[in-house]
Amino acid sequence: MKRPYRIGCGAGFSGDRIDPAQDLAERGDLDALVFECLAERTIALAHQRRSRDPEQGYDPLLAARLKAVLPACVRHGTTVITNMGAANPLAAGQVALAVARELGLPRLRVAVVTGDDVLPWVRAHPDLTLLHSSDTVASLGPGLIAANAYLGADAILPALAAKADLVITGRVADPALFLAPLMHHFGWQPDDWPALGQGVLVGHLLECAAQVSGGYLADPGRVDVPDLHALGFPLAEVHADRRALITKLPGTGGRVDRLSCTAQLLYEIEDPAAYLQPDVCADFCAVTVQPDGADRVWVQGASGRARPVQLKATLGYADGYLGEGQISYAGPGAVARGELALQVLKQRLHGLGLGGCEQRAELIGVNAMHGPLLGRHHVPYEVRVRLAVRCPTLAQAQQVGHEVEALYLNGPAGGGGVTHAVREVLAVASALVPREAATPMCQVFEL
Repeated sequence: MKRPYRIGCGAGFSGDRIDPAQDLAERGDLDALVFECLAERTIALAHQRRSRDPEQGYDPLLAARLKAVLPACVRHGTTVITNMGAANPLAAGQVALAVARELGLPRLRVAVVTGDDVLPWVRAHPDLTLLHSSDTVASLGPGLIAANAYLGADAILPALAAKADLVITGRVADPALFLAPLMHHFGWQPDDWPALGQGVLVGHLLECAAQVSGGYLADPGRVDVPDLHALGFPLAEVHADRRALITKLPGTGGRVDRLSCTAQLLYEIEDPAAYLQPDVCADFCAVTVQPDGADRVWVQGASGRARPVQLKATLGYADGYLGEGQISYAGPGAVARGELALQVLKQRLHGLGLGGCEQRAELIGVNAMHGPLLGRHHVPYEVRVRLAVRCPTLAQAQQVGHEVEALYLNGPAGGGGVTHAVREVLAVASALVPREAATPMCQVFEL
């Protein structure tokens, strides 16, 4: 019988902490350490960086993360798997080799997985319908800058078969980063749907890192999380019978229990009976979550059916500019002065011809999160006016911030602390593409 497989998560998003991953690499006795760092807008932003510099487009923290974990991972034989390649996996592979040389590592085999970029295919099919919309790709116009299909574990398996120490991908489905090494270790077949469903469950529980070990859970007095400043990132010990023990390293902050695992289990799940992934249609309806002492939870019972015939793709496109300005009011009458400021700004926007643009005008501390109905149960002593407007042109977006700044001398009494900014808006849409639109490839480089 195959020995249990220990797999940890070193990141749940691009800006995640690095020190918990280093701790896992050094003390986790891991077979694999996964860094999941791509969100829908993250890869669109990566494409934007690559368009400005062909050598960029990978995760900005790639080198820092690898410097932190590679020495221990190479020493312990831990395979590192990550989607930090983002929009430029090949460039990321070269960065990894440069880091290995800088660290003086004796060896490093890097496998780079590409083929998720389906922009040429999408551009060649302007009549492709967008998900959750009646619009087509043609409606995105010339602003379409990225189209990446969610590849599955099958795209990663050749890299593991090549005995890579480090696997770098672009866009793959988040759970696939965890499912692939489980398939490789246990010999699960690509049509063993129940096994793949359980593997997706493990990946789904781990993919957001500290969310399953107490992060994003604390609510003082109601849900207490110890040592939130020193959260331990999670790991799973997966057994040959497909049971998985979710836990974290001893001495780290956070909590792994029924609540933390259930909260993550339900995260982003539209239909627990049909969690669509490129590898399998997973079924979580019979999943059990059973505590087994402090920070130890057994999860099992997932199943699955045949995988979808199409792949989901994320499309990134330029959608104008966002102009934003903020100003604070404090003391007696702060709310009334903030509301007057918003009235002035509304009239000014109308005069500038921007009244019809998409916008948010709010008082932070009063109605910014839940609107006016839930936000006016008390009168705060201080508020912050925020105006954000999506504009067709850069010049119009800049004008938004200027109008807020003008409130210094042309608005209610006592305004201060003005900030304003402009950024290009990168929006995302989704579409379904045929599997043949994506052509996964694996290239291996060695130190």
